[in-house]
Amino acid sequence: MTQASSRAGDALEIVQLEVGLLHNFCEVIGCPRTGEAALVDPAFEVDRLLAEARRRGWRVTTIFLTHTHDDHVAGLDEAAALTGAVVRCHPLEVATARRLAPRVEAVADGEEVPLGDGRVRAIFAPGHTPGCVCWFVREPAALVTGDVLFVGSCGRASDVEAMVDSLQRKLGALPEETRVFPGHDYGKTPTSTLGYEFATNPALRAETPAAFRQWVQRRGR
Repeated sequence: MTQASSRAGDALEIVQLEVGLLHNFCEVIGCPRTGEAALVDPAFEVDRLLAEARRRGWRVTTIFLTHTHDDHVAGLDEAAALTGAVVRCHPLEVATARRLAPRVEAVADGEEVPLGDGRVRAIFAPGHTPGCVCWFVREPAALVTGDVLFVGSCGRASDVEAMVDSLQRKLGALPEETRVFPGHDYGKTPTSTLGYEFATNPALRAETPAAFRQWVQRRGR
C-alpha cells in the first residue's frame, strides 16, 4: 500500500492511496483551511480513505468519479452512505452512479467545482469510456487521470480516435509540470508529470490513431 501527496497552492492538498488487490489508486483531496474534502473513485478500503480524511481533520462533502467501471466504484455506495457526499461525474455516467448513491450531479466539460478555498476542474476525456473525466487542480498543477493515462502507458481504448484526441488535445493543453495521479499503480513510480509522460510514454508519443493502434498491437492489448 502506497501513499503520496501533493499540495495545490495554499488551498488544496491531494493524498494518493493504493487500495484493494487491483493496484487501484484513490485520492483524498482536501482544503486544510476549511477542512472540506473530496474522494476520487472510492473503489476499495473506503474505511482507509475516510480514516485518512479524519486524521487530517477533513470532512468529505464531494465524491469525484473518473468513470464508473466496477473497479473504480466498488465502494461508492459505502462512501456515499457514510459521508452523505454529492457525487459528481460525466452526464453519461450519472445513471450508473445513481444506482449506487442518492445524490449525483452531472458536471460540464471545463466546469470548476468549489472545494473549500480551491476549485477542481472537470476535463472530459473520452476514449477509455465515453464518459471519462480527468480532474484538474490548478496550482501547483495536478491531474487525477483515472484510466485515461497511467505512468508509462494508458488504459484500454474503446474508441481510439477519441482516446488520441483526449491524450493529445485535452491533456496536451495542460502545463507540462502538471503532476499526474493515475488510477492504477502500473508504472515505475506512483505519480509523474505530463511533461515527462509526453517525452517517454509510448501512448502519448503515438500522436495519430494509426500510430496508437500500432502501439496497442505491439503491447498486445
